[in-house]
Parts: sequence; C-alpha cells; structure tokens
Amino acid sequence: MNRLFIPGDILLPREADMKLWSVIACDQYTSQPEYWDEVDKKVGSAPSTLRLMLPEAYLEIRDCAAETEKINAAMRRYLDEGVFKTVENSFIYVERDLTVGEKRRGLVGLIDLEQYDYSAASTSPIHATEGTVESRLPPRVKVREDACLELPHIIVFVDDPENTMLEGVDEGETLYDFELMDGGGHIVGKRVFGERAQRVMSALEALSEPNYLEKRYKLGGRAPVIIAMGDGNHSLATAKLCWEQLKKTLTPEQRKNHPARFGLCELVNIHDSSVVFEPIHRVIFDTDTEGFFAEAKAFFAANGGEGDGLHNLGLLCGEKRETVQLKGHTIGSVIAVAQRFCLEYIAKHEGRLDYIHDDDTALEMSSRKGCCGLLLPAMDKNELFPSIIESGVFPAKSFSIGPSRDKRYYLECRKIK
Repeated sequence: MNRLFIPGDILLPREADMKLWSVIACDQYTSQPEYWDEVDKKVGSAPSTLRLMLPEAYLEIRDCAAETEKINAAMRRYLDEGVFKTVENSFIYVERDLTVGEKRRGLVGLIDLEQYDYSAASTSPIHATEGTVESRLPPRVKVREDACLELPHIIVFVDDPENTMLEGVDEGETLYDFELMDGGGHIVGKRVFGERAQRVMSALEALSEPNYLEKRYKLGGRAPVIIAMGDGNHSLATAKLCWEQLKKTLTPEQRKNHPARFGLCELVNIHDSSVVFEPIHRVIFDTDTEGFFAEAKAFFAANGGEGDGLHNLGLLCGEKRETVQLKGHTIGSVIAVAQRFCLEYIAKHEGRLDYIHDDDTALEMSSRKGCCGLLLPAMDKNELFPSIIESGVFPAKSFSIGPSRDKRYYLECRKIK
C-alpha cells in the first residue's frame, strides 16, 4: 500500500511560452474539430504539448498511424533538443483558478499501476469510478506503446476529510505561474520534495490503515478504495494495458522500478471546495428524430426501479425540451438506463452518440437538424467512495469535474522509456 502514490522525476519545459505549451485534454471538444484547428494556428512552431498528443476530435478524420508517428518523433525531438528540465524526485503542488470562481488544489505525482485495475470486478485500492469504453483505448494504446514520454490530464481523488495530505505543501519553490490559453484560468505549480514529500506519503498511509477504513466505510469484508479516478480514466486504462504487455518482457527485478509501471497524475482531495461533479449529457447525431419524445417517454416509463430515488431527466430535440422523472433509481442506475435508451434508439434509427459536458453545448447540439439528446442529473460527490465500495463502478461517462474549460491541461511530462 505504501507505493500507491509517490514522487518522481517530472519534466517541465526549460524555456517556453507556457500559454502555448499547455493545452487542454485530448478528450475535450470531441465534436468540435474547429476548436483544435484554432489551437493549432495559435501554437504554430512553438514547443507545445499539442504536438505530443492526438485530439480525439481528429480520430475519424485523420490518419491515426501517421499522426502517432509525428507525435513520437516530436517527443524524441523535444528530448534531444533539450526542451525539458527535470524536477527530480518530487511532487508538484498545483493551484488552478477555475472559470467557476473556485481554486482547485492538487498534487502531481506517480501512482502504481500494479495497484490499479479498471475492470468492473476490480477490488484494487486504486479504482476506476466509471466503466471503460473499450473502443476508446486502441488509438490511445497506439500512441503510448512506442512513446518515450507520458503527459497526463488524469485527476484522481482521495477521501481526506481533514486535508492531511496537502498540509504545508504550498511552501516550496515556484516552478510555473501563468495564464492558461482560451480562458482556462491561472495555474501555479510548486515543488514538494524531501521531508514534505515524506509527510504526504505518511498521510496517505494513515488514510489506508485498515482500522480507519473499517470505521469510515463499514466495509464488512468489502475491499476498500483508497484512490478513485476522477478525470482521465481512459488514459490511465491505456497506461495499465501498455504496462501489462511490457512487463511480460521484463524480469521480476526490472518490474519493480520500471518507469512504465507508474502513471503521472494529479491527486485531488474530494473534499476540496472546487470539486463539483457535473453530469455528462448524451447527444445523438445524424438520426431520425420524428418519434424521439414519444419513444423516450415510453421507454423511461417502462424502466422504473424499485427504490425510493427520484431523478429528473431532460429530453431535447430541435427547439423543444421536456422533462421525465425516473422513480426508484440511484444516480448510477439512472445513467445506465439513459445510456441503454440511447444505444437502443441508435440501433433502431441509426445515428452517432457523443458525450457532452456542458448544458449549453448539449442544448445547442440537440437543436441541430437530425439531432436529439438527454440532459442527465448531477451526482453528489459524497456518494462516490461509499458507492464504489458498495456497488462497484458507475456506468461509463457518468460525471465530469466541472465544465470543459476547467478540465486539466497538459503541462508536466515524464519519461517512460
């Protein structure tokens, strides 16, 4: 358990325009390639994490193999040309001013992929929170399997009500301090090493202590969850897949500290005031919308549950919006039923499903010709750890941490080869 989250050798640009260096996560604006076209124009020939990843908006319209070759070549070139400096054996404490007016506090470090399992039946201490969409993994695996660097947009949660892990970590050397592009807010990073880093790891060990966990969660024999996924589930699942393949070629001794065994991420206390779970809505494109409202109402009326829960679900099509109530469901089962409706509707009427983070964007896209959508309810963050321990992972694409512009930007890197 003491290897769950550790410091590492983290790479930052030695000299760069940080506003051009740092770009938002690849799984944002997936139906808006024009956003990424504009970012490409802004970056130009400047060093940028844009050149080290593939926006998912391009997966269907570009040659992924050719793009992957370009990414790997850029990684090698940045290393060879001395673009990076190394922050040795450290965490990085991060403060990010969000567009919603809050400040998110986190700690960038390494999680042990040997302690993580994203499968639905997982009992691992580092645990997925949502089901993994397997079709999203192969393009990411193709990028990572020959890559010499990793750069995370991963956020993971720890349930630390007294905020013991982040106590005193904001006193170190400032490593970066700048405004993120496209209204992404201000971000500051400070080095945490030596005694302060040891205090972080000791605090996590205390939160992992069996008697504490039993008292807090009333486990009753169930496996505890120490670290839970927030954002970037598919990126961490990709890292896990690549590690499982690589370790087959290594000796037991080599496996202990191989850099690919670990994944760089930002750990955030779920009790941080900035952590607000936003729903991820569903929009169906290029479909027959004529009977959408009647079919949706009939489907949800026939799929009520047996519990006491009551949740509202928005139906969207054209300029029209209606609300249906789902009775007898938990928030997780509401999302599962909504997902099943979308897949059945597409099977019957054709179309393409996408997952949209912002209310306004989902409303706008659902108003387009041949489009319809579902506005899903939000989840209370205090349900997350107890729910996973008791019932397992939520359905895929169940929640998001804030609006799109507050998603994690690529910034820190790390050698994995």
